[in-house]
Amino acid sequence: MTARFRRRRGERLYWSDLPMTTKETVRALLDRLPDDCSLDDVLYHLYVVQAVARGEADAQAGRTVPHEQVEAELRRKWLLGAAQ
Repeated sequence: MTARFRRRRGERLYWSDLPMTTKETVRALLDRLPDDCSLDDVLYHLYVVQAVARGEADAQAGRTVPHEQVEAELRRKWLLGAAQ
C-alpha cells in the first residue's frame, strides 16, 4: 500500500475503505507471502482477505449480532444440551 490513510480518533479503518483494485489487493498479498508458498497458500489467503472484506461490509451495513445476544444463545444451547 503506497498511500497513507488518515482516520479520526476512535474511527475504525476497514479494508474496504482503502481504494485498492482487486489486482492491487492480490499483489499486496503476494508481496506479503514467502517466496516458497504453494498455490494452496495463496488461495487460502485470498479466501481470508475476501471473508474479512465481507465481514467488514456487513459490519458497516449493520448486519451484525450483538455479543450479548450470541452469548445468551450459546448459554441457552449448551445449558439445555447438557440437561438432556
